Amino acid sequence: MSTLKVNTIQNTSAAHSSTPEEIAQGRAKSWINFNGSGTVAIRDSFNVSSLTDNGTGNYTVSFSTAMANTNYAPLTTGHIFDDQNPENVRDMGAIDLATGSYRYCAGYTTGSLQDAENCFGVVFGD
Repeated sequence: MSTLKVNTIQNTSAAHSSTPEEIAQGRAKSWINFNGSGTVAIRDSFNVSSLTDNGTGNYTVSFSTAMANTNYAPLTTGHIFDDQNPENVRDMGAIDLATGSYRYCAGYTTGSLQDAENCFGVVFGD
């Protein structure tokens, strides 16, 4: 196996370049697409070892390879189907950041949690 060590990576026209640090810090370290309603299950993922259903609208996403610290940036979104009240505002968020996992919560902005059919999370950082 060979190792390539460089200070800058550049495209062939020299129009765009990146440092190894920019690539390491700027790419997603983890992502998940899961069903959070009924039988909770991962549809697809990267660097996710497991998904735990902690109760209504509350899930724990665990990493296959831990983050270096808890200062990473988890971005979460999703969809809660509610044809009876489509104007209800929903909130998806990550809390309790740990090096090996984070908690994903879905629900109304009033504070009550609700299961979500489509949940998505992406993590940037170390």
